[in-house]
Amino acid sequence: MAFQAAKEFLEKRGFGDRIKEFDVSSATVELAAQALGCEPGRIAKTLSFQGKEQPILIVAAGDGKIDNHRFKERFGVKAKMLASEEVPEKIGHAVGGVCPFAIENDAVTVYLDESLRRFDTVFPAAGSDHSAIELGCDELYEYANAAGWVDVCKLPE
Repeated sequence: MAFQAAKEFLEKRGFGDRIKEFDVSSATVELAAQALGCEPGRIAKTLSFQGKEQPILIVAAGDGKIDNHRFKERFGVKAKMLASEEVPEKIGHAVGGVCPFAIENDAVTVYLDESLRRFDTVFPAAGSDHSAIELGCDELYEYANAAGWVDVCKLPE
């Protein structure tokens, strides 16, 4: 169901032909990178956190890790990910296929992490654990209806 909603959302914006569906799982950064044949950093993972009142989605480079101190400084709360069973209910997508498109809850705010900007294009999921779409960062920002860019991830050295 979430895949269909994301697909319809992207098709309405003229990006339906960019959606990639896989015969193998793309539920983790590593699996998605293997399915796409790209480096893990280009996987735009969408992480679900509980904000002060409503959920927050952070779309970050696949090789980035949330920096708890920076997250708390930016959002005023500890970085607490939603439990896997809460994600479909609060976001509308299941873990492994969470994406910043076709979110059921209008109160969810999406942010893009600066870690993505080092790539010309990135691959967020498209609503399932067997899909992705290639987008430029500006396209991702626009179609995710992002509230802004944040710097809450640290990258490997």
